[in-house]
Amino acid sequence: RRQKKTASHAVTELENTKDCSQPGKPLFCPSHPTERLRLFCEQCDQPVCRDCVVDRHQQHPHDFTGNVIHRHGDALRKLLKSTQQRMGTLEGVLSQIDDVGSAVRGRAEAVATEICLFASGYVKAIEEHRDRLLKQLEDLKVQKENLLHLRKAQLQQLLLDMRTGVEFTERLLTSGSDLEILITKGVVTSRLAKLNSVAYNTYPSMDDGIQFSPQERAGQCCGYEVFGVILNKVVDPARCTLHGEDLHSARQNQLTGFTLLCSDTTGERLGRGGEAVQVTITHKDNRDCAVNATVCDNGDGTYHISYSPEEPGLYAVCVYVKGQHVQGSPFTLMVKNKFREHQGVFHCCTFCSSGGQKAARCACGGTMPGGYQGCGHGHKGHPGCPHWSCCGQVKESSECLGGPPSDTSQRSLLRTVAL
Repeated sequence: RRQKKTASHAVTELENTKDCSQPGKPLFCPSHPTERLRLFCEQCDQPVCRDCVVDRHQQHPHDFTGNVIHRHGDALRKLLKSTQQRMGTLEGVLSQIDDVGSAVRGRAEAVATEICLFASGYVKAIEEHRDRLLKQLEDLKVQKENLLHLRKAQLQQLLLDMRTGVEFTERLLTSGSDLEILITKGVVTSRLAKLNSVAYNTYPSMDDGIQFSPQERAGQCCGYEVFGVILNKVVDPARCTLHGEDLHSARQNQLTGFTLLCSDTTGERLGRGGEAVQVTITHKDNRDCAVNATVCDNGDGTYHISYSPEEPGLYAVCVYVKGQHVQGSPFTLMVKNKFREHQGVFHCCTFCSSGGQKAARCACGGTMPGGYQGCGHGHKGHPGCPHWSCCGQVKESSECLGGPPSDTSQRSLLRTVAL
């Protein structure tokens, strides 16, 4: 009663609230205690009485609660259905986490057996090295399991919150009155929307990436050089990068390619191969046109992908590692038409090469109405430098832009080529 914001609110004893929650019992307006809440203001999104409509909600659209309950109830049911679907997805993710946890434990046991077999041929120094490796393996297994348990606890808490919200909403929709649904609709909608907006991975962020390498040097142990280390580097597709000058362009029927560099979760390059790399190259306009790509494992964490497209156009290139897109994938590839070689001669001037024939024609468009006048290069349309007679390109190492000019009957191409 002492607060300004709640001074005019209706206050009810806790033991009397049971009667208020019974379905069908009329609820009265807090601003007009003698008036029942029969109407619903669409603009303010709250139940009102007749006096409220005449007073503060006069210009607001409103209707009886029985007329609007279906529309608002359907919205809640739709949101409820979406939440239930996400619960199913969460349960699947939790199941995957359990499977990965079992895989981690199984893999750890397998590596422990392998380490014991490797260390059985040594004496005291090797036995000490074996114990050290087993301790490191146990710590690594505990670390991975702790991370999995933490991830599992977070998802279980999210699932519990969703289940609580769903159960409350279901009880509200099945047992609550129209007015109760409209009163609590805002809070329920906000809660379910917040739960649905929580982001989570649909696959476990941890795997059983534990390996033992008996060939690598492990330093000194009791004065003896020992071998055998535990590898914990796991490839991270999001940190794998693509490199190559012709990454986004290629020529028709020409072999080209690019390089994939694999890195672990910390961004450090992997020094070994053996990863499952998949590449798909599909024509964007013709789905039936696909390019077969060859993946070469270099054994040092890099993979060379080569291909030869048969049709020009735009292609979509997808590169996967362990079934996931790498960084920069998918990307667009432009395949240009096959490189056209020049059919003419790269020379100073058609007029000079033709021996001064006034009717000689060149692809550069130059004309010489007065006939041969030495080598002044003052011909009309002449580029002023050596060029190709077939297309007029002034760069010697270039692609031919087109065929010979239309007036080929008056050209002395054979004589030009001979000269």
